[in-house]
Amino acid sequence: MSNETMTLKVIAHIHTAFPTKFGIPRQSGLVDGLRGEIIFTPEYRNADALRGLEDFSHIWLVWQFSGAVRENWSPTVRPPRLGGNTRMGVFATRSPFRPNPLGLSSVRLEAIEHRPEVGPVLIVRGADLMDGTPIYDIKPYIPYADCHPDAAAGFTAQTQTHRLRVECPPELWEAVPAAERDGLRGVLENDPRPSYQHDPERVYGMEFSGLEVHFVVDGAVLTVTGITRR
Repeated sequence: MSNETMTLKVIAHIHTAFPTKFGIPRQSGLVDGLRGEIIFTPEYRNADALRGLEDFSHIWLVWQFSGAVRENWSPTVRPPRLGGNTRMGVFATRSPFRPNPLGLSSVRLEAIEHRPEVGPVLIVRGADLMDGTPIYDIKPYIPYADCHPDAAAGFTAQTQTHRLRVECPPELWEAVPAAERDGLRGVLENDPRPSYQHDPERVYGMEFSGLEVHFVVDGAVLTVTGITRR
């Protein structure tokens, strides 16, 4: 009998604007403005391992749900976008609570930088990963094989167009670095709240790139009430 277990090596870590899970986009690619940096662990800081990758516009990341590890698994989970009460099979969802806590994300490869102190660094856009997430593998995204525009979306078809209108006083936006504004707006437009919370008076707080962002949501409108430096 073949060995049914294996050891995975962490080849890199990604650095993003999200120190906690709250606010991270529910899928990769939803907020293209979000910038991330992938820094390799010392053993894999070899530019030869990336030879040819610069010719691809997108890459796949295989990573660990490091902030959602559980000892036991359940065959069913409650997808937040279905209200948090309806159960679906774990293999019909992208829930982090899986037999093996592995995630798969497609991100845009913006650049490959070479830094003397850490070696090659991948600059990516559209990641849905928490800051410091371990990366196990990187593969090129191949359009003719990986893109299926006619694929059925299952229960997610009813949630994919949910977006909010973001209103924020100009003076609050001034606290956000210009390079980060599109990313933050995209996160807010995609509604970072759990889908079962609808209290228009509740003030939510979210950490983003060293900022504390507060907001309320009434219907389809999200209003930013405060942005401060942490």
